[in-house]
Amino acid sequence: MTWVLRQNATARLSLIAALALGMTVSSAGANAAEELSEKSIQTFMDYAWSLVPQQFTKPDGKTITVDKKKKAEVMVPLDVAREVVRVGRLSAHAQICELLEDQTLNYNSLMRREIEKKKWTDQQTLYISQLHLTTVMLLTGKIKLVENQGDKQVVVEEGKDVYQTCTPEQKKVVKEKIAAYVKTGPAMNIPPAAATAAAPAAPAAAAPAAKK
Repeated sequence: MTWVLRQNATARLSLIAALALGMTVSSAGANAAEELSEKSIQTFMDYAWSLVPQQFTKPDGKTITVDKKKKAEVMVPLDVAREVVRVGRLSAHAQICELLEDQTLNYNSLMRREIEKKKWTDQQTLYISQLHLTTVMLLTGKIKLVENQGDKQVVVEEGKDVYQTCTPEQKKVVKEKIAAYVKTGPAMNIPPAAATAAAPAAPAAAAPAAKK
């Protein structure tokens, strides 16, 4: 399944700059979001909003309904979004380095932190998770720029990944950064059901929204 999300030229340039910063797995790579402009973070936020499903049913059976006409009520502050993008970049690097357990732990730590703040609605928690997922998708090639009949567009291509390498040294750096991040957050010694139940864990989960 392929969805098309149209963006203006400024947004596309911001996205390209953001991707250029995020594709390098290095000692500084996990902090790259701190270097992104407000416009670049907003671009990530807009893509995430486009992919938020109108309805999502959690494993406990509770259904979260999002009114797509009330974007402002679901958005989170820019500083929060910047942190989510930063953690999402780290998750993307973990995926590239095939550190799937570390990637999951990184995501769960993020979601548990936000849930324990007790300041977000269910819709905002869903959005935070989708922003993390969108960041991972951007940096692993599941979202890319294409030209269709002269019009530049952004497409989500399920099941496709960009081949990227990860050296043993880079893998070690990513693993250490995730361990350090998790250590500074809530204890993760019990199954983080509350966190993982908050939002979709794969691009396909957002498909209902794209069909509207």
